[in-house]
Amino acid sequence: FQKHEFFVDMTCEGCSNAVTRVLHRLGGESFDIDLPNKKVCIDSEHSVDTLLETLKKTGKNASYLGEKSTQ
Repeated sequence: FQKHEFFVDMTCEGCSNAVTRVLHRLGGESFDIDLPNKKVCIDSEHSVDTLLETLKKTGKNASYLGEKSTQ
């Protein structure tokens, strides 16, 4: 799986819950939400485009930050 990092304009718990909901719907994702820094790291076999489209379904501004190296 590739680990991808996205910026999502989340301001509260409700925002991060929305992100959790859409990613669970996509299925098979392992992800971390960093609310204070407005970042979402996703471990996925889906393409970046698919993940970005999915994150945008929350109605939040989302953008791809890049691949995250797994340490």
